[in-house]
Amino acid sequence: MKKSDIVECVAGEGAMTKLVAEASADGVFAAVAESLAAGEDMTVVGFGRFSRRTRPTREGRNPRTGVPVAIGPSATVSFKPVKALKDTLN
Repeated sequence: MKKSDIVECVAGEGAMTKLVAEASADGVFAAVAESLAAGEDMTVVGFGRFSRRTRPTREGRNPRTGVPVAIGPSATVSFKPVKALKDTLN
């Protein structure tokens, strides 16, 4: 599903224009991104929890030369669905 598909679903369910639905979707995505950037978890009741995870520094290898390369720490996003969402999928 793409963002345009989400906008169409929201517009159809809420009886609103696509412009308003797109602005609403953008607002939700921005709120999630801002929350994670600030180091806070974002919980959507009935859906799940988005959290920020930090990967530690690790050693990798250059595939061409085999020389060890230090890979710095990086942040990633983790999502844990609630039980109701898991049950819907299974």
